[in-house]
Amino acid sequence: MAAGLEGAAPPTEQELEARATRSVERPRWLAGVLGVVGILALWSLLAVTVFAGGGGVPTPWAVVATMGADGWALYGPNSLVTVSSAAQGFLWGNALALLLAGAVLVVPQLDGLVTQLGVISYCIPLTAIGPIIQIVFGGRSTSIFLAAVAVFFTTLIGSLLGLRAADRTSIDLVAAYGGSRLQLLLKVRLISALPSLLAALMIAAPAAMLGAIIGEYLGGVDSGLGVALTNAQQQFDVPRTWGLAIATGAIAGAGYLVFSLVSRVVTPWSAGQEGTS
Repeated sequence: MAAGLEGAAPPTEQELEARATRSVERPRWLAGVLGVVGILALWSLLAVTVFAGGGGVPTPWAVVATMGADGWALYGPNSLVTVSSAAQGFLWGNALALLLAGAVLVVPQLDGLVTQLGVISYCIPLTAIGPIIQIVFGGRSTSIFLAAVAVFFTTLIGSLLGLRAADRTSIDLVAAYGGSRLQLLLKVRLISALPSLLAALMIAAPAAMLGAIIGEYLGGVDSGLGVALTNAQQQFDVPRTWGLAIATGAIAGAGYLVFSLVSRVVTPWSAGQEGTS
């Protein structure tokens, strides 16, 4: 053993450089920070050059100053109202999608009908069915309904793909011990579907915000980010419009981030963490 160690060749210069590079590897968040700085620099440059005459693109500092002046009085109540509508639609839409996906696994004959229902919900524009919902139900129900429709297709397809991706050996094992379709769904398919399901929920969270805001754009409500955006546009308050748009995007991104973190905790194997020590 000692002889083998003594006869080992010393590391080459390339190997030493590779080890040094790995030891000083940049943290993952650095790329994101540099990207944000680059976007802000480009935004500032375009605002004072290409779009300086039109007035439709304010500088980032003007937007930040307006957001600070508006404060919680504008952003707080409106954000809470919109997030509440988006969350209710998110729950209803995803609950229905999961229920139908499970029904397809228990009763395979429902596959064609459920898939067609999902495709129809995806193909119909929210702006087309929104006015109908507004007339029938009115008020805040429109935002909740459109948020539910916005998340239904993504979660349905993600759930079906995940439930069908179960390991065949595990399925045969449950069947060999006399397990029912419901037991197979709960003990095998649901576990294997978690990565696909959580990935679908990551996409569904921002989609729910989009549906809720479209519902507020259609009218019938007196508060919410969609209402505040409409008022700012009508008053041609450009910095406030940009500020509200940024706040909306930040909330949608936060929803995506929450489910991304949940996915890392619940399904670490899907992120390649099972081999880490």
